[in-house]
Amino acid sequence: MPQLQHEPTAEEIAKNRLYLKMGLKENEYERIIEVLGRKPNYTETGLFAVMWSEHCSYKTSKPVLKRFPTSGPRVLQGPGEGAGIVDIGDHQAVVFKIESHNHPSAIEPYQGAATGVGGIIRDVFSMGARPIALLNSLRFGPLTSSRARYLFEEVVSGIAGYGNCIGIPTVGGEVAFDASYEGNPLVNAMCVGLINHEDIQKGQASGIGNTVMYVGAATGRDGIHGATFASEELTEASDEKRPAVQVGDPFMEKLLLEATLEAIKSDAIVGIQDMGAAGLASSSSEMASKAGVGIEMNLDLVPQREAGMTPYEMMLSESQERMLLVVKKGREAEIQEIFRKWDLYAAACGRVIEEKVLRLLHHGTVAAEVPVDALVKDAPVYHMPSQEPAQYRAWQEQEAWRPEITNYKEILLNLLKDPTIASKEWVYNQYDYMVQTNTVVSPGSDAAVVRIRGTQKALAMTTDGNAKYLKLDPEAGGKIAVCEAARNIICSGGEPLAVTDNLNFGNPEKPDVFWQIEKAADGISAACRTLETPVISGNVSLYNETNGQAIDPTPVIGMVGLIENVHHITTVSVKAPGDLIYVIGRAKGEFGGSALQRLLTGDVFGRPPQIDLELEKKREKQLLSAIKAGIIQSAHDISEGGLAVAVAESLFNTKLGASLTISGDNVSELFDETQSRFIVTVKKEDAERLTTMVEDAYPIGFVTDGPRLTIQTEDGIIIDDEVSFYENAWKGAIPCLMTAN
Repeated sequence: MPQLQHEPTAEEIAKNRLYLKMGLKENEYERIIEVLGRKPNYTETGLFAVMWSEHCSYKTSKPVLKRFPTSGPRVLQGPGEGAGIVDIGDHQAVVFKIESHNHPSAIEPYQGAATGVGGIIRDVFSMGARPIALLNSLRFGPLTSSRARYLFEEVVSGIAGYGNCIGIPTVGGEVAFDASYEGNPLVNAMCVGLINHEDIQKGQASGIGNTVMYVGAATGRDGIHGATFASEELTEASDEKRPAVQVGDPFMEKLLLEATLEAIKSDAIVGIQDMGAAGLASSSSEMASKAGVGIEMNLDLVPQREAGMTPYEMMLSESQERMLLVVKKGREAEIQEIFRKWDLYAAACGRVIEEKVLRLLHHGTVAAEVPVDALVKDAPVYHMPSQEPAQYRAWQEQEAWRPEITNYKEILLNLLKDPTIASKEWVYNQYDYMVQTNTVVSPGSDAAVVRIRGTQKALAMTTDGNAKYLKLDPEAGGKIAVCEAARNIICSGGEPLAVTDNLNFGNPEKPDVFWQIEKAADGISAACRTLETPVISGNVSLYNETNGQAIDPTPVIGMVGLIENVHHITTVSVKAPGDLIYVIGRAKGEFGGSALQRLLTGDVFGRPPQIDLELEKKREKQLLSAIKAGIIQSAHDISEGGLAVAVAESLFNTKLGASLTISGDNVSELFDETQSRFIVTVKKEDAERLTTMVEDAYPIGFVTDGPRLTIQTEDGIIIDDEVSFYENAWKGAIPCLMTAN
């Protein structure tokens, strides 16, 4: 087979083991030779390297992902396409997915975050949906670290820069800070879109003889081998891989979005897929493999913004704002006209062929020819060894930790100043969350809410995850992550529909890390089955380690819920003086992995809170029924920091106060993190209806006209302060740390 100038020959690749530098293992290279019946050339080696990377093939995580429930009566599209799709009635559907851009953001935080946003947007509109909202889930080292502050500032700027420019509101998310993320930040981006059933598209290259069309921006040399870069640990040398980070153009993406949605209205389009990780290599081979066909492409026809690009560079480039289309033969001109109207390239560069190969032509020669199924369906799958860490068993058997507190005011103040709990206004004030004018509940509540224009419906959406629970008990933590997301949807007046997950873990080749992945997946699966929220899309991000030090296991749950009527929308904030404050669920004194434990000891240990999934489901359904009945004035889930933090957050920005009376163990009542608990307010006349509809609800106080928080026990008053005392600390924590020298 002809070899390209300036590239090693197949013999040189084998002799010098250059495939190892591309991310292939010895046994994988031998398998490629067996599949091809010869040694691969440079371009072919690159194709296999990116397509067999963990980022593209899920070769170690695939056996675990099969455990997730992925179907349900509302599911129109589960995992396997650009994004999942769930029916919401009236011939409409919601499309959503979450994806990571962790490694690029560690090296080049602004562009890493920005292109993460751009990529997830393309996943959604490639399905035919119009994006209506963006969310994110972020993790950084402590803000006392100058590096963490730099990464935090640049990542938020990158998210804002891309989302604001393209005109999609960034409406929600979460941010946490911990030493385990010091070297390896997590940047997970989620996009939600709306679609009519008849507009649903899939990434398949059907129809022998149909035309393969490249649309969008031209291809450059940025992002080459980004997929394999994301499939290995970060080291001191990782900064040398800065060229693997792509550069985004949100204005170009806006043009691509509008052109794509216009083109989808034509029946000339057979299939469409985003050129994301692995660029042309993944989009072409995956579309062909899913349809059981092959693709032949003439790379001379691919729009290029740099001179002298090789087939290897064109196929592996991860330049942004590009899509691959399959168009009915003879209909090319009408699709090209649409994209040219939007000032975008639309090049007919290939065709669908019967032979199930990816054949690449360049300068009149065959630059590469490989079976598409070998790249996609037949990629290696590894069943990794799994071993329970001795530390887990020690934590399980450890006697429950019981804190002793005398100064409740100081503890509450310090919890509210914890950057993970503190106000994230510093973040979301940089986002345009009102663009498109459909945002009903903006960032800062339990879930964001976006109305569906022209209907009485709305969508509630959230991202959640507590890595400290998962560090102590991955299975329990996995269950809690799903349930906390569901509680946030419920508290907003929505019915949880489905889940998209982002599984962020360390090196799966380490048995203790793979055990974490398995157990977390078991927990997520159990919760999704019980709550009837199938996993319809997601992403796996492994090898999140820096110089051998792994992050805490951090699966992030993105969830969307349907609010049947905008009158059901509920928020965190208390509403009126005299309203009664109720708690749903009793505290059990569970402090393992809690914010209080971190505050007092600087670490976490022991057993995290346990969760009864059936009890969770019962309370969620009962509370949602009460919300729909119109008797709930405000609702908030009790999570990090416990009841005291939840009450304080309910008072902020209201100019109201609360008078509470608690009984039993004061520390447990105020600060424990027992699961499946809520705090709600109701009018006095609705109190009896609440206790009838929600059997575990009990009163603890009332909303006051003066903005003062008073908490008394059998022994007297333990907190009695102006709400502003706590609110100022909560709002000022992150800005203060960000201005530190």
